[in-house]
Amino acid sequence: MYLKTLYLHNFRNYLEQSVEFEQQKTILLGNNAQGKSNILEAVELLATLKSHRTNRDRDLIFEGKKTGQILGNIERTYGKSDLSIILRSPGRRTLSLNQENLHRHLEFLGSINVVVFSSLDLDLVRGSPDVRRSWLDTLLVQLEPIYTHILHEYYKVLRQRNALLKKLRKKVTGEKIDANPAFQISQLSLWDQQLVEIGSRVTRRRARVIKRLVSLAQTWHKNISGRREFLEITYLPNILCDSDDPTQVKQAFLDKIEQHRIAEQQLGTSLVGPHRDDVRFTINQASAKSSGSQGQQRTLVLSLKLSELQLIEEVIGESPLLLLDDVLAELDPNRQNQLLGAIQGRFQTLITTTHLHSFNAQWLQSSQILKVKAGKVSFC
Repeated sequence: MYLKTLYLHNFRNYLEQSVEFEQQKTILLGNNAQGKSNILEAVELLATLKSHRTNRDRDLIFEGKKTGQILGNIERTYGKSDLSIILRSPGRRTLSLNQENLHRHLEFLGSINVVVFSSLDLDLVRGSPDVRRSWLDTLLVQLEPIYTHILHEYYKVLRQRNALLKKLRKKVTGEKIDANPAFQISQLSLWDQQLVEIGSRVTRRRARVIKRLVSLAQTWHKNISGRREFLEITYLPNILCDSDDPTQVKQAFLDKIEQHRIAEQQLGTSLVGPHRDDVRFTINQASAKSSGSQGQQRTLVLSLKLSELQLIEEVIGESPLLLLDDVLAELDPNRQNQLLGAIQGRFQTLITTTHLHSFNAQWLQSSQILKVKAGKVSFC
């Protein structure tokens, strides 16, 4: 898998820019706030239709403009693909593959695969559960594009169920309501069934991907830490079930909803489901979040990213792109060497940096170095 060209129009701080990637490794060199990360963000959007920096398309469009566009030309073992995303503010995106407009995200996803490693990824360890859920979901979308549809349907059902629970809460608290309470209770039962049906698919997929990731991440972590540390990754599903059998997972889901039925109606929100999942990381049996040093946390995240690369390569059958957003400065020399050694010649890699002294002579000689300044890209 290889990204040949990237074209940006009214994207972030780029009015119009075309970039050709002529080497397996590209170093984007420049001071802060010049647009280096924006190039990586554009590639991430082509792969996942998401940005780890914002959820709003208007943030992605050049200030004062109403539309922006990202174009990418991809070469894979089965052929070439031209990808396009037109962003609108306001309005919906237009996605196209090989100049043909697509009606579903599912038809677009999977054309290119990436792993993003940025300084923000320490939030995987330090941040809230929603950060870890988002990380899991982004990985799953790349391994199994149908998952984006499953996740979308789950949150659509969840919103509808929460809206009904808010109405029932008014009944519990004695507020005036217009609808028939008995009818609302029967409607809630229908939403329960839909939440269980789609939510169990989310839970089972998250459990499976964690299971596959664990051994890979443990091996990387052991090597990077000099075999001094042992990493454990534990999926903490809101729905506890020892089996992967769909029937048993659904039953566990229904049982827990029943246990929390009164509390949900009192609070007016859904307390049960994969929207409340988490992932726990421990190093030598101690919490990485509360007890891990900065060095240990960085080693953990680096191990996760390297295992993501490996897992995507195993499942997809091609090497994904690696996007490194200003992370080398965050790593000590040992971790830098581990990272650069692992990706040497194996993955197409785009790296942003403010200086070149982290790279040895061999890396510099085999890399394309591009200068980024004020939304303009040029050869060094």
